[in-house]
Amino acid sequence: MAKAAKHYVCQACGAVHSRWMGQCDACGEWNTIVEEIGRQAEPGGLKGRSKGRTVPLTDLQSDAATFPRRLTGIGELDRVLGGGVVAGSAVLIGGDPGIGKSTILLQAAAKLTASGEVVYLSGEEAVAQVQMRAQRLGLERAPVKLGAETNLRDILATLESAKPGAVVIIDSIQTLFADSLDSAPGTVAQVRACAQELIRHAKRTGSAVFLVGHVTKDGQIAGPRVLEHMVDTVLYFEGERGHQFRILRAVKNRFGGTDEIGVFEMTDRGLEEVPNPSALFLGSRRADVSGAAVFAGMEGSRPVLVEIQALVAPTALGTPRRAVVGWDAGRLAMILAVLDARCGLGLGGHDVYLNVAGGLRVSEPAADLAVAAALLSSLKGAPLPGDAVVFGEVSLSGDVRPVSHAAQRLREAEKLGFRQAFLPANLKGVRPAAGQAVIAHIQDLADFILSGAGS
Repeated sequence: MAKAAKHYVCQACGAVHSRWMGQCDACGEWNTIVEEIGRQAEPGGLKGRSKGRTVPLTDLQSDAATFPRRLTGIGELDRVLGGGVVAGSAVLIGGDPGIGKSTILLQAAAKLTASGEVVYLSGEEAVAQVQMRAQRLGLERAPVKLGAETNLRDILATLESAKPGAVVIIDSIQTLFADSLDSAPGTVAQVRACAQELIRHAKRTGSAVFLVGHVTKDGQIAGPRVLEHMVDTVLYFEGERGHQFRILRAVKNRFGGTDEIGVFEMTDRGLEEVPNPSALFLGSRRADVSGAAVFAGMEGSRPVLVEIQALVAPTALGTPRRAVVGWDAGRLAMILAVLDARCGLGLGGHDVYLNVAGGLRVSEPAADLAVAAALLSSLKGAPLPGDAVVFGEVSLSGDVRPVSHAAQRLREAEKLGFRQAFLPANLKGVRPAAGQAVIAHIQDLADFILSGAGS
């Protein structure tokens, strides 16, 4: 009989250690190593065991049955998923507490009942609590199969009685436990085992499984990193708790594009999709304020216009402050260094504050030129043209490099009434037209703004 063995597992990264330590030498986290009891493997590997069965193989042109996608009825969610829910897929959705994960899944569940059975299993709330939320959202008449359970064995037995191809929502994966393991719910072993069984059920029956995942203080999904590798799609819900806008971002998708986003607005009736996020992010913008530049960005296949705000002020401190919201702080330091070295501005004696309006987080390098324009505008105290957009990547030499999807960016800007643009040279498929200023070097932009031509 196999003997129970003790081992120590890091709850942050899943690394296994032979003894307890204060710090995990794999990820560097402190006080995350917990003792777990597992079954010791039998010695001798596979020797003495019965011969395994032969796995049937097929080719890429097989006539295996295919399942069409099921539309959720929420356009922004379908966009992020790549066109709807794929049968047999496993989707992991994470986000901060109270951001709206359970709300959007309950709204999607109500709409998905029009095309098949939906099972909603909550491990965090009682059935009555979920019913109260459904009543508040006006979804109490939706024929969603609702249950509250945390035992994996009971959940799988319940799902066996569901119709093949049903959509299953588990809220959340950290609350489930397999009674074959001695560890507590939420530990690495429990999360990995429960997710593996649910994914196996999805692949075998053709059901689509949505797993809600808690996040750590760093914004990463709690539990083993292997969880994100096991599922087919990973979605993150982003946004500020005090802000009404929510952004659903795909960071992994085996059935669609990555880096797609869906934009929602939190209201008293739940989450409402925003089909035109550019107009939303620029809705309360003032065109006559210095330190603001409109960036024409791309989120996946969607062009999005967003305002980048900067404030440059003299400081009496020995070390100037650098505060960034919605952008990479390291990249801001690089842009400041380029402006100092290539334009001789001497920003080292100024406090610099940078903010991306609307709660959106921008990660593409094409925002470099817009950030530089906002900094120069604040330093000069002169506003940029109110109908101008800016995009381009800035190199360490000060040259402005071309970026992709320039034509889509300009079309989105023109649709919203922007007639001018500051853009790089040699853009593919774009010929500079009237009102479009080509910026080959960061000095060209500095000369334009500091000379007062932009006011």
